[in-house]
Formats: sequence, structure tokens, C-alpha cells
Amino acid sequence: MESIKQKHLKMLYDYKKELRKKPQLRKLFLELTLRCNERCLHCGSSCGDVKSIEMPVNVYFEFLDKIAEDFKGRLPMLCITGGEPLLREEFFEIMSYAHRLGFKWGMTSNGTLITDKIAMKLQECGMGTISVSIDGGEQTHDAFRRTPGGYKKAVAGIKALMRQGFKEVQVTSVITKKSIGELDELFELMKELDVDSWRVIGIEPIGRANTLDDYMLGYDEQRKMLNFIRDKRREGWSVLYGCSHYLGLEYEREVRDWYFLCNAGLYTASIMANGDITACLDVERRPETIQGNILRDDFTKVWRERFEIYRTPLWTRSERCEGCDERDFCEGGSFHSWDLDRNEQKVCLKQKEKMYVY
Repeated sequence: MESIKQKHLKMLYDYKKELRKKPQLRKLFLELTLRCNERCLHCGSSCGDVKSIEMPVNVYFEFLDKIAEDFKGRLPMLCITGGEPLLREEFFEIMSYAHRLGFKWGMTSNGTLITDKIAMKLQECGMGTISVSIDGGEQTHDAFRRTPGGYKKAVAGIKALMRQGFKEVQVTSVITKKSIGELDELFELMKELDVDSWRVIGIEPIGRANTLDDYMLGYDEQRKMLNFIRDKRREGWSVLYGCSHYLGLEYEREVRDWYFLCNAGLYTASIMANGDITACLDVERRPETIQGNILRDDFTKVWRERFEIYRTPLWTRSERCEGCDERDFCEGGSFHSWDLDRNEQKVCLKQKEKMYVY
């Protein structure tokens, strides 16, 4: 007998076919800088103490004006990221302008620069949501992010946000072989901080993490992480797995609020620090994944007329995926972990012993 999950996934499959024809821009990521005060081992964008091309403030103002006009009545949420976005000198100027135009916005941050004063300024310029990274216990976190004192500063930043009264403070934890044994410790910290939600994800083979074989979770460790999330959710806690991968019938709908759907190019677009237009900022940056640049292209036209690479199911490019009985549910998995040279999914939880293909 067909399970309720299979029925839901078949409905989602039909929905995705229509969504590829008429994508809905729900989230627009703005990468304000590639500079960062941390040098995380796993950074997908290889951020840190680097030189970063940063577009002038007036370019952002003109861009936001056009988005506000082109998407009037259905503005996408702005998701602000970097690097560490608070290192952008004109951060509050840009976000105050977006707020005045009516955009809802949230931010991803390492939290280390957030003080009571900064938290107040974030509230004044309209920030609604924020995700701060805590990737293990103190020693594990600081080593992973190559930032002595980073853990204490991030915790202090979260506390400042809570004192300011923010209602949607999320912590994101990237779990590795080094931190898989610290899930319970992290959970106790989340309870102490009283954050709104805790997003738990496994390390991904992207960016600098492509060289971190010793950090990648094995199949049993992935299951341990997913079982932990499922158990906490059943107890009523707001713990969730990210959108990273299709998890199979055992875990789909168990560890997040709905089923897997890679948002890249369907719900989500991104503007890189240099103005390049792409789908998801975690996707490898190469000519075929970049769809234009806002300094020379009309973003709305690009969104509507390009992005074909993201709107074609990935499984159609892979013999390995073609024979899978769940290909319509997975569609080849997440674009950010797709090997564009070999046309294979680098992370497939159905493969067990051969889960990572890279």
C-alpha cells in the first residue's frame, strides 16, 4: 500500500514541474562582502582575511529600487550574508534603505561582532531574523573556525540579540566527525540560550571543506545526527535539518517541516559581492552557474529568462541517478553538492558505504 509520504512526494513532484515553468522568487540573498573575521575550515565561499570586490552603496540602492518595483506586492525576503556582513562599512545604510522600501530581511552571521549597541541598531533598521553559527563545544568551535575566543563572542552576541527582544533567533550548527559527539552538549546550550530554533546540518563537500576528508560524516554518523533531530522534534523542540539533501522515505518529513526541494533557481536567487547573479551562494562559482551581473544585466529579466541550468532536474544528467526508484522525489539532490564535471551527486544518503562521491 502506498504510504502517505509517497503520496505527498508525488504531489510535490507534480508541483515542481509547474514551479520550473513559473519560478517564484521568495528569497534573494545579498552577499555584501567576502571579508570575514573568522577563517572557517569548511567555508563554502572561502571567505576570511581576503580582498573582496564590494559594489558601491548606490548600486544596491538602485538595485533594490528596481526589485521593489518589479516585484511589487510580492517582495522577496532579503537574506544578508557574506563573509561576515557586519564587516561591510555601509551595512546599516544599505539595510535601512531596504527596510524603508518595505523589504523583510534576515541575516547569517558568526555573531562575534554583535553587542547590545549593534543588536539595537539591527532592530532599528528592520532585521526580523538571524542565524548565528555555533559548531560545537568551545574548543571544537574555535578550532573549526580558527578563531580563538570565537565561541564566547558568538554566545555573547546571541545573548545580546535575546536581550533586545528578537523573536526569531536561530543557531546553525555544522556537524562533523569532530563534533558529532557533542550534540547533547549543544542541545543544553540551545535550551540555556532559549533560541527560537536550532538548525543542525552535516558538513558539506564544498569550498574549503572539499579537502576535509577527516571531518566528513560517515553513513552511521549521518543517521545518528538525523535520529537525534527526529527525537528532539518528537519531544516538541524546534530542532530541524536544513534543506541540504533528500533523505529517503525514512527521514523525509521527520527532521524538517516539509519534504526536500532544492530551492536554487526556483525560490532562491543570489547576488554575489561583485554583482554576479546566481541561484544559491553555496553552488560552485563557475561560468555556467553564473547567470549575469546586476552591473550590466536586468535582474528580473535574468530571473525570468535564464537559470535553465537550475530548472532542469539534475538526475537527467546522470546515469547513476537515472535508475534510482526515488529519482522523482530527489531529482538528483541539491545543486550545491552536484559535481558539474562528472555530472554526479557528491552526497547521496541512499548509497550508504559510497555516500560521498568525490
